[in-house]
Amino acid sequence: MGLIKSFYYSLLGLAYIVKSERNARIHLLMAVLVLCLGLFLNVSDTELAAIFFAVVLVFLAEIVNTSFEKTLDLIDNKHNPQIKIIKDMAAGAVLVTAASAAMIGIVIFLPAIIRLIWPAH
Repeated sequence: MGLIKSFYYSLLGLAYIVKSERNARIHLLMAVLVLCLGLFLNVSDTELAAIFFAVVLVFLAEIVNTSFEKTLDLIDNKHNPQIKIIKDMAAGAVLVTAASAAMIGIVIFLPAIIRLIWPAH
């Protein structure tokens, strides 16, 4: 398979995630909002890089979680307590990354917002 075809299939996978998964769309919307907020608040390049990295990790976790869910549904789409545990753990990974990203956002944005509201004289 050629390199261009590999990229094409990767883009198809990303398009599928965005079209079919509500949470992926929410993460994508939040990513755009926090990156715009970072630019608006004029955070440092390092802080913007940390925000971008956190956003990428959350979206990556969502992609892996969806991949696990789709794979496990192929194995057994009826109620299976063991499969439920695996799906719950994968969803937990998304929760951990999203909570960590939120904490990074608070650490970066809160001081920037405070400086905007109460500038030092």
